[in-house]
Amino acid sequence: MFQTDELAITCVGIRKQFVLRHTRSLKEALVWFIRGRKGDLSRKFDALKDVSLDVRHGETVALLGLNGSGKSTLLKLISGVLQPDGGTVLTRGRVAGLIEVGAGFHHDLSGRDNVYLNGAILGMTEREIDEKFASIVEFSEIGEFIDTEVKFYSSGMYLRLAFSIAVHTDPEVFLIDEILAVGDEPFQRKCIAKIKELAGKGKTLFVVSHDLDLVATICERGVLLEHGHVVMDGEVHEVVAELRQRSKAA
Repeated sequence: MFQTDELAITCVGIRKQFVLRHTRSLKEALVWFIRGRKGDLSRKFDALKDVSLDVRHGETVALLGLNGSGKSTLLKLISGVLQPDGGTVLTRGRVAGLIEVGAGFHHDLSGRDNVYLNGAILGMTEREIDEKFASIVEFSEIGEFIDTEVKFYSSGMYLRLAFSIAVHTDPEVFLIDEILAVGDEPFQRKCIAKIKELAGKGKTLFVVSHDLDLVATICERGVLLEHGHVVMDGEVHEVVAELRQRSKAA
């Protein structure tokens, strides 16, 4: 058992359900209406079912699984973007998440304004942002576009600025969801180097990626999800090997 103060992330009995609404034929909809709207034209999907796990401070964890296993949902619950339908999620320390490209950006504001807005959302003071602003812009490679409204940014520009803001918050816990799939290769290498630098400083990393070779070089631990359940939790190379076997069988 770990001491509570050793834990960066605690998930206990997490459940999350979504309602999936399907378009029915005109005939089906008419029958449903004639019957007095009895029955449900939607169905429910259990994305996560009683998921429990602990992540210690300084651990580097790869969250793995096939499509639809619940990886992104769990990361969004840990980041606070979503709330669980049951169970408890606790985080300790400053949490920075790259969950969706441009999430939290205000399209009508400039890149400069969004640096201050997102920095504040991620827990930075105005003084901290002032001190790190030049470094944020330099790392992002946005340059002269920093005063352009972000609605005119490409997805790659969104990525660069979002990533740069997040890493400059100096988070204790860093959440990454397939964010490296966007952007050009040189910047991806730059991001990977920065992630490894954070890991080297003892930061907690929780990474979702389909690039199994990449996560095996960054992370030490792997957690495998399948249909909303944790089915394996162990050394990352062993978990990656198991996922590859399941992928072949799928």
